[in-house]
Amino acid sequence: MARAQMIQQTERVMSSAYMQWAKTHLQARFNLASSGLEPYPLAKLRVEIDNLELTGPSFYGYEPLQKALAKKCGVLPDCVVAATGTSMANHLAMAATLKPGDEVLIEQPTYELLVSTAQYLGAEVKRFTRSFEDGFRLDPNEVARLVGKETLKQLGETAREVGARVLVDEVYLDALFDDAPSTAFHLGEEFITTNSLTKVYGLSGLRCGWILAEPALAKKLWYLNDLFGVIPAHAAERLSCIALEHLDEIAAHARHLLETNRRLLNAFFNARDDLDWMPLEFGTVAFPRLKNGSVDALCALLLEKYETSIVPGKFFDMPQHFRIGIGGETAMLAEALARLGKALFDISARPYPRSARPGNSFSLRWPAKRERRGQKRPQRERSK
Repeated sequence: MARAQMIQQTERVMSSAYMQWAKTHLQARFNLASSGLEPYPLAKLRVEIDNLELTGPSFYGYEPLQKALAKKCGVLPDCVVAATGTSMANHLAMAATLKPGDEVLIEQPTYELLVSTAQYLGAEVKRFTRSFEDGFRLDPNEVARLVGKETLKQLGETAREVGARVLVDEVYLDALFDDAPSTAFHLGEEFITTNSLTKVYGLSGLRCGWILAEPALAKKLWYLNDLFGVIPAHAAERLSCIALEHLDEIAAHARHLLETNRRLLNAFFNARDDLDWMPLEFGTVAFPRLKNGSVDALCALLLEKYETSIVPGKFFDMPQHFRIGIGGETAMLAEALARLGKALFDISARPYPRSARPGNSFSLRWPAKRERRGQKRPQRERSK
């Protein structure tokens, strides 16, 4: 019995429950589960075939991409380590700095893959809470009062005293657009930051991620990546360079979409008395709390009856919450929120009032501008 318990306690985490769920549930007709923007069209990048090659000098960094990323982040190229998306960047950063048995402090709630990756690497994971009631600010008794530059400086000083590192995942940082602060990497060598073009810009297919680290650690990360990625896809590197050249244009598209969709989501929230929520001021996702009933039941009903997906909060250790993504087409989002509203009334056994339908002040049609293959346009209810 004791031996069985010891084996169970030391069994290595070898998968991510969230990623398994996400890869099988994000393809709903009305997608509120995705945390990034709708895919940015390749045609808008104005790529010519002469711009691309299948093979190139991609060993320890493709020099044009290294320089472009360094310029974007305001760092030297020697501090940049290209990676396959932010998730791989986080994996490399943790794998290079952790050894089995090391203690890792991770916020709660957080992206599940951060926790499962640390556990896969044999770290002892401890959590500190960011409560919904406090607007998900850091608990002052555990870490600091607010997430901000001064707090990060304090974390850096603490890390320096005990010989620790501070890993900051900045994949949503650019969703602040003109108000975005500079990367936390500038706060000191204790900081390692990760980011990518995936979430905010709708460029997930490029898998253009990166790590910022002091040069000695950056070299260690490059060598460690020989065990994982070896040589990246060169065509994706070249496309990433083109995307970075036009990033202001891409960001303008993203900003307009998110500002429009954010107003739509907040109007939906304002009409609800069955959710606890905070107005969404920035970012690509919201995380409301269901006052009564089961979130798992709501998710199942949405998917089966309304062809709509949300992310259950159990993947973020908050089972009474669910995540809504607002990065899709505005017309699709309006219809998806209407369906979410109907499902919420269904589980509360109340009639669904037409006045609660979001988007009444918008002139929207689904699908926007084009019919999607295999998708019929939803029938609008006639006024009684």
